[in-house]
Formats: sequence, C-alpha cells, structure tokens
Amino acid sequence: MNLDSKIYIAGHRGLAGSAIIEALKNNGYQNLVTRNHADLELTDPASVIEFFSDEKPEIVILSAAKVGGIHANDTYPADFIYQNLQIQNNVIHQSKLFKIKKLLFLGSSCIYPKYAPQPLKEEYLLSDKLEPTNQAYAIAKIAGIEMCRSYRRQYGCNFICAMPTNLYGFNDNFHLENSHVLPAMIHKLHLAKQEHLDQVELWGTGKPYREFLHSRDFGEACVYLMENYNDESMINVGTGEDIAIKDLAELISKTVGYKGTINFDSNKPDGSPRKLLDISKIKALGWEPKLSLKEGVELTYQWFKKHQHELSKARS
Repeated sequence: MNLDSKIYIAGHRGLAGSAIIEALKNNGYQNLVTRNHADLELTDPASVIEFFSDEKPEIVILSAAKVGGIHANDTYPADFIYQNLQIQNNVIHQSKLFKIKKLLFLGSSCIYPKYAPQPLKEEYLLSDKLEPTNQAYAIAKIAGIEMCRSYRRQYGCNFICAMPTNLYGFNDNFHLENSHVLPAMIHKLHLAKQEHLDQVELWGTGKPYREFLHSRDFGEACVYLMENYNDESMINVGTGEDIAIKDLAELISKTVGYKGTINFDSNKPDGSPRKLLDISKIKALGWEPKLSLKEGVELTYQWFKKHQHELSKARS
C-alpha cells in the first residue's frame, strides 16, 4: 500500500473495522472509503457491483461479517452461514473483477477443530471436526479462506487472510445475549453493580480457556500485514496467552467494582475447551501486541461507561 492508496474498509463501524480505520489513520493513510449498511448492502450482488464501479478502490479490507457469541451462533445458524457467504462471495469476486491490488480477508479462530492440539497452528485447519455451536459461521469463514487462496492460484490475486483470536474493545457489541463473552460480562457485571445484585449467573462452567486481543492491537496488526505480508497461507493474529473464563469473570468483576457472587450455569454450553493461537508466524514478521488483558479490559470498560447511553438497546 501507498499512503495515498484508495482503501475500502468493509464493516468500518464494527469492532474490527473501526480499529483498522484508526490504525490506518495513525500510520498516515487518509484516502479511506467506507459505506454504512443503509447505503451498501453487501449481501446484494448488484449493490456491490455498483459500489466497485463507482468508487474503484485499490485496496480492500474485508472486516464486514455477521458475528456473535455462542447463543447467537447456536440460535441463528442459517443467518450466520448465509449472510457471511454472501458478503464474502460478493466482495472477493468483485475485487478480482475490478483488479484490486490487495485484499485482506478476516477469519476467526473458530475455524479450527474443536479438539485440535494447542496452541493452534495455521496448518491445523480442516484436520478434525468443528465446534457444533458455531459450525455454520466457521464453515462460512473457511470458505472465504479457500476462496482467497483459489483466486490467488487461478488468477494471481494478492488476497491474504488473517485469523484473529477473540477480539474486544471499542465499538464492541455489548448485547447481553448476542455478544461475545467479554463484552457481555462487562455489561452484565456493570448492571449488577448498579442494581446492587448479590449474585450474577454466567453461562457454562467457567473452565474453558480463551485468548483475547484488544481491537487497537488488532488494527495495528492488520496494517502491518498489509504492508509486510503477501503469502497465500493464512496467518494467526493473537496474544499467545489465554485465560480461564472463570478468571476472566473475576478480572472483569474487579475492574467494574462488582462485589457480589458469580455463579456459573453448567447446563449452558461451554463451546471449545480451549482456543489458543500459535502466533509464532506473525511474531517472526516483526509484530507483537502491546496491551495486556488487564489494561485492555480497563480501557474497554471506560469506553463502555462513556458510551452507555448510546448502547441502551444492548440491554433489550
């Protein structure tokens, strides 16, 4: 990329997309193109064709996706596979037709098999069965990875794929039911503190381990990859460290200032027992995260409190 390259960021209002825009600007990129969902429906082929024809971007970063936690994935699997496949197919194919110089496709750590060896190396993809609760979403993302690789092999497209671990941070979805575990905990424990509740119930056993990367670090990683990586194989982006969900709840409880008891409902699903990414590949390129989990959670909670009035719908 050049500093004056015309860069289209799909999904710019989301957690990943907004962080990528911040990182691009911080690194001197100003010729950025975005569209709100109301102005561009990425699941509609005609709308995507019209956009590419009018704007003619040089670079595409595809962070737009339908995302959610265990409950959302398990409840709306058809929505997750259909919408993500549509978005990917439309944006990736038009990027080929309009001769985009480079495209970054964002996957997810859920693409790896449920019981794959830890930490998860890039070559473990498709080596065993997926986690059932998010299988539809994972299959859509795997299809996107293969699509980028196939277009590179057949047409010579410079399409790269990054696999982020669990992201959290500014502009996250804090919905109590449909968000990921960390923002849902922040919201739930914050409300418990406000309402002086003696105890709070969280999903699962609290035993699974998860890795978390702040969106600010992830945005910087994406810019770094766009500047320094051009290989067909996907690349993991994470911290290389994980934490038990029970310990995460305690960390968030301390950050929020909630003094009550946290109970876990073992009748609810846990998901995969562990999902820790092997990040040796991206570290070898020269990139590492800067924020610790404790620092990141504190920053995220402060952001949540500042924007809570805008997030009032998240409680419904």
